[in-house]
Amino acid sequence: MYKQQRKSRKGSFDLATLETKYQFAQDLVKEAGAFLRQHLHDDLKVEIKSHFTDLVTHLDKDVQDNMSQAIVKAFPNDHIYGEENENRHPIDQGNVWVIDPIDGTSNFIVQRSDFAVLLAYFEDGQGKFGLIYDVMSDTLYHGGGAFPVYEDDQLLSKFTDKPFSEGMIGLNAGLYAQNFADFADQFVGIRSLGSAGLSFSRVLNQRLMAHVSYVYPWDYAAASILGEALGYILVNEKGEKPSFNGREHVILIAKEKLEELKGFLK
Repeated sequence: MYKQQRKSRKGSFDLATLETKYQFAQDLVKEAGAFLRQHLHDDLKVEIKSHFTDLVTHLDKDVQDNMSQAIVKAFPNDHIYGEENENRHPIDQGNVWVIDPIDGTSNFIVQRSDFAVLLAYFEDGQGKFGLIYDVMSDTLYHGGGAFPVYEDDQLLSKFTDKPFSEGMIGLNAGLYAQNFADFADQFVGIRSLGSAGLSFSRVLNQRLMAHVSYVYPWDYAAASILGEALGYILVNEKGEKPSFNGREHVILIAKEKLEELKGFLK
């Protein structure tokens, strides 16, 4: 009896801790978004990473540093897996926060719009919650794991089935030409936003039926957690779970559409 009570109390404590972290995460991404809006028209220090389309600004670095420091201060035993430095603790080892400080950096630099702050939280590789914050529209997609998924205060519905021919897919021109034309041609239209996180959010609220992207774990970690809670699954181009290690093709799609998708994967 005592062991059962102790286990129950531990479960309640763990849930309370998780709820604290979940609320902390919501506040953190909104603070990051407010910081970016405040500095939206600053003179940007832009660096090229792997290619002239793969850019980073000093604000990417500042936001990640600020978020990382806040997390470690609040939860000293937790770890960071971030985009903008080599501080990438393995996601399957302990409590890990995955950060993309500005998802859609090119959009941020050129358009000052259509970019997001992404944050996901894992415990020993299990996703506990994810957040996608559309900074300029001040819209937060949040939840997953033990938490219902919301768009701000609106509870999102699970996937409603329909044929591909009645929906749209998120995909850029390069991926269409390289690997996914046959699959994309099954849809009534193709859309590209320039931000993986925002495109994934369009799947969550059923404005898109699927999104395909060539991205890193910080781009898709939050969407993988949020999507699972709504009946979606994130897979690579082999129809398998992504490695969460390095860049790869990923597709967010309803679980009941997975077998249909596999017929188009090469």
